[in-house]
Amino acid sequence: MSQVRIIKKYPNRRLYDTELSSYVTLEDVRQLIVEGEAFEVRDARSGNDLTRSVLLQILAEHEDIGQPIFSTQLLTTVIRFYGDSLQGIIGSYLERSIQVFSDQQQQLRGTLGNLVVQTPWNLLNQLADKNMEIWKGVQQGIKSGLSAAAEKSEREKAEAAESAQPAPRLRRRSARH
Repeated sequence: MSQVRIIKKYPNRRLYDTELSSYVTLEDVRQLIVEGEAFEVRDARSGNDLTRSVLLQILAEHEDIGQPIFSTQLLTTVIRFYGDSLQGIIGSYLERSIQVFSDQQQQLRGTLGNLVVQTPWNLLNQLADKNMEIWKGVQQGIKSGLSAAAEKSEREKAEAAESAQPAPRLRRRSARH
């Protein structure tokens, strides 16, 4: 089992690869990602994990050059999910969607060599069938997550409504009988 590569980020924003014992650029870090290398970016002083921050920085740089992956509409939609009740679900949904896309892309590349045996239409039909099966599973997972969240919300509303109702008043018995 290989160890996770540590890259230290210094206050001057320079990145230091502890395995290579040299400074690296964001492009070098991006190349580690492309090669599938496991790494973490740590603050040189505090040791805090800065990996997400550096990954977002790499994304931002690459979105500014060439053809961007994230449209303005997609970015604004994602931003709207922050603070929403679905915020916890959207991350796993996007992660699964990208994984499905990546798996299909790899499968397509693997089967391109078999095109001599199969017609392209058969291959595309098979991929479409598999895609539908996978998406049905993803949608079912989302539906079950949403229904669990809705049930929880309904229970919380019912509990809040019960606690908001005033306690029934007891009638005093008069001393006169």
